[in-house]
Amino acid sequence: MTLSLLSILLGVGMSLPQIFGLAQPGKFAAAARSLPRSLPLGCGLMLLATAWFVWNVNAEPIADFTAFKPYMIAGFIAVGMLSCFFVQDFLAVRGLAVLLLLLGKLMLDTGRPHLGETPFVLVIQTWAYGLILAGIWFTVTPWRLRDLLNFATASEIRVRIGSMLRLAFAVFIVLLGLTKFRGM
Repeated sequence: MTLSLLSILLGVGMSLPQIFGLAQPGKFAAAARSLPRSLPLGCGLMLLATAWFVWNVNAEPIADFTAFKPYMIAGFIAVGMLSCFFVQDFLAVRGLAVLLLLLGKLMLDTGRPHLGETPFVLVIQTWAYGLILAGIWFTVTPWRLRDLLNFATASEIRVRIGSMLRLAFAVFIVLLGLTKFRGM
């Protein structure tokens, strides 16, 4: 994947919920507050994270573990699927945390070859490290996301301000993808 395409996809993907948050802050707040304890969403996020992780492991040329790779993959699949049954508390947060870690890896891997070409690549790299830190933090303390969402959605003005700031950042990322990262 090119850095340009990744930036555009990240920016568009980030902007869509923010537009919803600006248009209907009450519904956005209710949806955000229900996210941490949503079991169906948790199962979906955990299974998506498991599939992405298994795909990464399968694509990785690990010479030392070639003989064990099928067993490792089967074990990772089992852990991901069994988490949906036995770790249901804050499952959506845990699945989201793993996705944040994987997204951070993708962003770092995509941007690293272009670090010397433009200093704007550091925006993507810094954002990726922020996602990785958030993924680690929410994995260890999943209730913190619930508390953060409750704080951020306590009033409509908070929802609108947060949505405007995130939308401005998303538009900036799309513009970087269309201009500075073109051809990368």
